[in-house]
Amino acid sequence: MLQKFKNHINKNFPFLKDKKLLIAISGGLDSVVLTHLFHQLNIAEIALTHCNFKLRNEASDLDEEFVHKLSQITSNQIFIKSFQTEKISENQKKSIQITARELRYNWFHELIDEHQLDYILTAHHADDNLETFLINLTRGSGLDGFTGIPAINGNIVRTLLPFSRSEILNFAKSNNIEWREDASNASIKYVRNKIRHKVIPVLKEINPSLLESFSNSIHHLKEVQEIVNDKIVDVTKQSVVKEKESIKIDIQKIKELANPKAYLYQILKEYHFTEWNDVYHLLDSQSGKAVYSKTHRLLKDRSFLILSKLENNTNEVYRITENDVLISQPLNLNFQEVTEIKPQNKHSIYVDKDLLNYPLYLRKKQNGDYIYPSGMQGKKKLSKYFKDEKFSLLDKENTWLLCNAENAIVWVIGYRQDRRFMATTSTKNYLKINKL
Repeated sequence: MLQKFKNHINKNFPFLKDKKLLIAISGGLDSVVLTHLFHQLNIAEIALTHCNFKLRNEASDLDEEFVHKLSQITSNQIFIKSFQTEKISENQKKSIQITARELRYNWFHELIDEHQLDYILTAHHADDNLETFLINLTRGSGLDGFTGIPAINGNIVRTLLPFSRSEILNFAKSNNIEWREDASNASIKYVRNKIRHKVIPVLKEINPSLLESFSNSIHHLKEVQEIVNDKIVDVTKQSVVKEKESIKIDIQKIKELANPKAYLYQILKEYHFTEWNDVYHLLDSQSGKAVYSKTHRLLKDRSFLILSKLENNTNEVYRITENDVLISQPLNLNFQEVTEIKPQNKHSIYVDKDLLNYPLYLRKKQNGDYIYPSGMQGKKKLSKYFKDEKFSLLDKENTWLLCNAENAIVWVIGYRQDRRFMATTSTKNYLKINKL
């Protein structure tokens, strides 16, 4: 197996050579063998990392002791951290498995940054890949869930994916390698273990070459995924416009496609939506209807679906005193006393400082707001102004207002100044307000 592994590294992971690598080691068979393989190849600088999740009482501490001894045998630096996983899981109201995974990878990335390491290596292998595929199959996954565990995902690298559990076990036995057995791996109360111990043995009985056949199927599915990705790139260029704080999807262009729902899924899948029927029905909904994920909102606005990140600042108010010259939250504004008015643009206004009543405030729109728009007669409800200027629903929500102490609008920032506070030829104290 060592020579096969060496050839695999040379062919598919030559970029790992002479790099600083962090191997995630539990003490179990797979990660211990991975450590020994890299130790014998001696092609990179290796450090080990172990998480003690305190879930198996004394056994967890014995795992920690074992990997510490292994690091001494292989002369590897090791990082060990303990977590009160059950308590954290209860506080965050997440499952033990999800909590442990998040704790593990968050800490791995901290180590990468702190010690300037290049890659994290995990010991996922061919049997893990098959188990993940079957789990996704039972949950009704899309094509992404059937293309297998990625060998490279950012700075996470999985070099054992082509190797079976039996190959790894044979290598360990033939080289007298010791490892720790996790008793929980034998329990079938977990879905993965149930598939491992109950389902896969039956499939291997039907087809002794199951892993090889599965590998071929994964290869074909990845080829199909590449074709899909190319098509999505073309559709995205034609129907999606990326703006500074949002993404606009042309409804008519999506509806002209053979399967609009499938295309919407491919375009939006990374934004954590789950109710795909609701997403699809937005195409024919009235303006203002929205679908939410845990991180984003998809809003129907006339002829577009507008995707934006969820923000919690709609009710926030920011105070500005007379002594403030520059502010950076929630946006960058500069306040500068000047002696004359120069040509203006939408990013700056000139006001009569003596007409202002401090403190000033930055806020979003409120019911009852009105403005005396510069260049126009009379006053106008802010909602009417937005409508006349053809603001989208998202534009209305993202527009900040600069107001005086009486809550009167001084500036619809980036759009229109209120003429009540404008600097004129009779102004004595000019104040330039600039959006940076």
